[in-house]
Amino acid sequence: MIQGQLILVSAPSGAGKTSLVSAALESDPKLVVAVSHTTREPRVGEHNGVNYHFVDHAKFSQMIAAEEFLEHADVFDNHYGTSRSEVSGKRENGQDVILEIDWQGAAQVRALLPDAVSIFILPPSIQALEDRLISRGQNTSESIQRRLSEASIEMASAVDFDYLIVNDEFDTALVQLLSVMRTGRQSTTIQTQRPEIKSLLGL
Repeated sequence: MIQGQLILVSAPSGAGKTSLVSAALESDPKLVVAVSHTTREPRVGEHNGVNYHFVDHAKFSQMIAAEEFLEHADVFDNHYGTSRSEVSGKRENGQDVILEIDWQGAAQVRALLPDAVSIFILPPSIQALEDRLISRGQNTSESIQRRLSEASIEMASAVDFDYLIVNDEFDTALVQLLSVMRTGRQSTTIQTQRPEIKSLLGL
């Protein structure tokens, strides 16, 4: 079995990362998402084991102590982490695993797994980002300003990623995202796992 890619997708809150990843998953059956653990409360419509593995702070701390996470970070007073087994199991099944991850977590994963493909989703402008956060109707004015302030810090890290995609027009951004993900499958690292390629190259 050819090991799948690990694809890191980061963005400031409101840039459209989740919507783009959801559309990518619907468009390509080889793509799967790694379900992260979090201590935050579920939002309306979210389900345990589907959107996140929702756990309490004590359980999260136990998992950290047992070194069960590939990465973990604090975001807006809550903890988020990616299980090592969640990622490795899916990659070993030949699936390309997407991590929807903040910039801090992405840096941790890149340090451990330098073959990971990293993609940062940018909004077309700060004003557009603010408009999207307001339109959600889920955040207070104070929370929105906090997220905009955090977005400036997050976007400063974008230059460390392999690819940048501006989510101005959704369908265009989706095509670009899928192009990056599918191109990675042709990398020398991936292709030389195939027996016929190994034979052809005398490996």
